[in-house]
Amino acid sequence: MTRGTARSGNTAAPRSVDVARLAGVSQKTVSRVFNDEQYVSADVRRRVLEAAEELGYRRNNAARALASGRTRSIGVVTLGTALYGPTSLLMGVERVVRDTGYALHVVNTMEGDAAGVTGAVSSLLDQGVDGIVISEPIDEAGAERDASFRIDVPVLVLGAPLPVTAPRALIAGGGADLMARAAIEHLLDLGHLTVHHLAGPQRWYAAQDRLEGWRATLAAHGRTVPPVVEGDWSAASGYRAGRELAEHSDVTAVFAANDDMAIGLIRALTEAGRRVPEDVSVVGFDDIPVAAYVTPPLTTVRQPFDAVAQEGLKRLVHAIENPNADPLPTSDPPIDLIIRASTAPPPSRTTPARGRRTASRALKGAEHPSPPNGGKSTQR
Repeated sequence: MTRGTARSGNTAAPRSVDVARLAGVSQKTVSRVFNDEQYVSADVRRRVLEAAEELGYRRNNAARALASGRTRSIGVVTLGTALYGPTSLLMGVERVVRDTGYALHVVNTMEGDAAGVTGAVSSLLDQGVDGIVISEPIDEAGAERDASFRIDVPVLVLGAPLPVTAPRALIAGGGADLMARAAIEHLLDLGHLTVHHLAGPQRWYAAQDRLEGWRATLAAHGRTVPPVVEGDWSAASGYRAGRELAEHSDVTAVFAANDDMAIGLIRALTEAGRRVPEDVSVVGFDDIPVAAYVTPPLTTVRQPFDAVAQEGLKRLVHAIENPNADPLPTSDPPIDLIIRASTAPPPSRTTPARGRRTASRALKGAEHPSPPNGGKSTQR
């Protein structure tokens, strides 16, 4: 085909009949191609897509919506934050939705707004979306579900229990407790007697799951479960926790609920004369881009954001387009432990203690409630 010849002298918007004429197929075949229907050969599909590109043809989604009763749009409710985890998950969702041919509508909620998710969902329903993704909602104390508020489209919740009432609900993105287990078992395998935990804020389901995985793993191995230190996801809160933990000579391993807190923790330990990993091993969570380049490079658990988004959206689109079919089966997310230089066997018991005292009192916080720089990835 010669670019630019088909529309010579014609300023009207191209129609599917124009695509069919240029591609040498029927208008019905053009419709089949753009609806991703079966029984279209690869050669015909290529010709139709090339003709559409040459003409600048765009599908009339409004007309398709009238014909099918669907708008081919998906709404996403996400927490308005710049934190690496929620932002990366949202980016993964955006990539997958774009590839499915659906339009995307995003509504941000604010932390502390008890009606945030319900209000956001209501706004998306008013826009006529075919399905809704609720991405990592947090546990807002005092928030109550409105029993009269019903959602009649499929809902996918990522990384949390269902926060609204919906007859067709899907859950994806769990497994943070299993990822935490991999981190703790790595430290125990190195010979540490127990592992301390720098937890995230407990109104976050993600933080709750990581804490539960830490506690359950220690209990399963018959190890002492130390008091929990709770941060707020920031490096500054990790630094504050590190200054406290550095005073306890029996602290030889710490699992931080995210990499930012782990980096702040390492800074405080180093300033206090506690070497990482010779005196204290540290494991983070997320594998943020800078984790491989801090000193020492951080051992961490890589979150499978793209895999979670891919599987979750596949199941959601299936539920939208096949309302009477059974849901697609789920699969466990991959567990990817990235071993770098921040973990090592504990110091010998004959090594003089560098800390000033032992962890005899509870710390402030919650009650018991391929990589660079020579890193190694351990998948489970």
